[in-house]
Amino acid sequence: MTVALMWEARAVPGRGGELLEWARSRDLGAEPLRREALRAPQDRVLVITWWDAPYDAELPELPEPAAELVTRPVHRWRFESVEVTGPGR
Repeated sequence: MTVALMWEARAVPGRGGELLEWARSRDLGAEPLRREALRAPQDRVLVITWWDAPYDAELPELPEPAAELVTRPVHRWRFESVEVTGPGR
């Protein structure tokens, strides 16, 4: 089974690049199948990691960044993959 963990945070205005670099540099302590970092307007950063594990497995996640870097607590979601489509899949 493939489980995707999503981590989303909103940086203090003007500090989105710093938050993105912070998230990209964090060591999870284990290697996921895939890790992707994304950014969006309003200094938002999203990190998705994919794992070969049961849905309820204990998996490493990105921690909370320093409070002065974000406008609110991190949002986290966990999903189970049900279909993969597209070239090279």
